[in-house]
Amino acid sequence: MNRRRAESIVAWIAAVPFAVWAVIRLFGLDAGYPLEAMMPFTPYVAAGAAAAVALALALRRRTPAVVAALAAICLGAAVLPREFGDDTVSAAGRQTLSVLAANVHEGGASPAGLIHLVDELRPDILTIEEYTPRFGRELTAAGLDSRLGYRVLDLAPRARGTAIYSRYRLRRLPTADFLFRMARAEASLPGGRRLRIVAVHPIPPRHSAWIGEWEEVLSTLPSGGHGMPWLLAGDFNATFDQAPFRELIGDGYRDAGEVAGKGLDATFPADGSLLPPPITIDHILADERFGIVEYEVEPLPGSDHHAIFAELALPRR
Repeated sequence: MNRRRAESIVAWIAAVPFAVWAVIRLFGLDAGYPLEAMMPFTPYVAAGAAAAVALALALRRRTPAVVAALAAICLGAAVLPREFGDDTVSAAGRQTLSVLAANVHEGGASPAGLIHLVDELRPDILTIEEYTPRFGRELTAAGLDSRLGYRVLDLAPRARGTAIYSRYRLRRLPTADFLFRMARAEASLPGGRRLRIVAVHPIPPRHSAWIGEWEEVLSTLPSGGHGMPWLLAGDFNATFDQAPFRELIGDGYRDAGEVAGKGLDATFPADGSLLPPPITIDHILADERFGIVEYEVEPLPGSDHHAIFAELALPRR
């Protein structure tokens, strides 16, 4: 094999996988395992596509360079808007609602660390994923009930429980019968307003046996944009690079992180490890009628997730 042919083969081997990935991402062809589990790493693949362009150009192989460049452009167009969005609104003259969501790693996070976040950020609503009875008792002992006096719990072992805490009165709503429990509540806000909340935590799509339930959970979450508003907050085990999550957002929601231009701020894993690479699977989805005032990713000691915080502007009356 001559050198020119060998260089062409190398260039094509580098370019084709990125082109295939771009087609899958562009057309939402990621149904099933293992594609659903792979797609959250699209931001890293987009960077790899740029490297494939550089390699093909260095080898002076024009056609694979063009193919890799098209893949890089498509993937970049899918990824970069999350980093450059800036559609936040001013809170002036608006009734606001602050929301904190925290995955506490099977109740292993620091209760004092979560209380510190509550004291610092003063959320009106707190959703907790991987909530255990022991962790709930520790939060009560640390004084959470005096800060957020209302709660709705959906208890289950280890990673399967969730909770909603609130400054405002809560009414429990029926929950769907999935392996991972997801508390639902209706909050009575000042001025007679009401808001429905889901502490979101579907089973992760990392095994073929779990994909079906993960997809079903996302598809059966309530739609937004009409009637009483919904707030979906928690660990979705999903990113914008998975079609079921994009479909959910398209059903009447706005992602607070994307709107604030922080949609690539990773939330998991929180320990600084590179395997798996950090991704953004925790989200606060607000009814599209809400404005997004602020969004932040916050460290939570003892958890493998960062907490996320958003201040929302309620719809004008």
